[in-house]
Amino acid sequence: MNPMTETIGTVPAIEINNILVRFQGKVVLNHFSMKLSAGEKVVVTGDSGLGKSTLLRCLLGFVIPNEGEIFVEGQRLTPESVWTLRTLLAYVPQEPELGQGVLEDWFKAPFSFRANAGLKKNFDRLPQLMERFSLSPELLQKEVSTLSGGEKQRAALITALLLQRKIFLLDEPTSALDSRNGKRVLEFLFGIPDASILAVSHDHAFLGLADRVIELSGKGETRAH
Repeated sequence: MNPMTETIGTVPAIEINNILVRFQGKVVLNHFSMKLSAGEKVVVTGDSGLGKSTLLRCLLGFVIPNEGEIFVEGQRLTPESVWTLRTLLAYVPQEPELGQGVLEDWFKAPFSFRANAGLKKNFDRLPQLMERFSLSPELLQKEVSTLSGGEKQRAALITALLLQRKIFLLDEPTSALDSRNGKRVLEFLFGIPDASILAVSHDHAFLGLADRVIELSGKGETRAH
């Protein structure tokens, strides 16, 4: 783990300035600010219900903060820019919804989207990634609806890697994995030098791999360490 240092003129992968999020009168995120440098790996931890998943949903434009601003690679997140900025992000939810069809088709489907039309279809990486994430090649012809929770999580991570995203937003990405597979996945992802990772998790395995840990408290405060 190497501490990140931000050089003058470097644009952060993500910058969050003083956002306030309130649901039904309850403050979920209380004037929260942070920067994620390019290539930095940051883990946000804290008890359930303190706004960790809400933070990721704000970055994706699914939740609009009551106050504050968000920037992705220097571009302000607005209703007009949200679709463009989402193409820079790889979001892996705690419970990925893969829809229907066989897994091989699901891996290929995102490349048919207009937003991804210019991306290289590097499916030659697929066997290597599946082996790295301990997924059997036979799963490619398996209906995605029959996959286990851990298999779905790993499939979602592989898709993000195939799409060559540089910013990863991970919501408890190892919650359905055993400790062995969880460790393999984390060591691989956190070992990608140019990947910027913002992960929310209760998994202590993250903490030793992160460049920085941000802890949310019940008072809406944050502690970085």
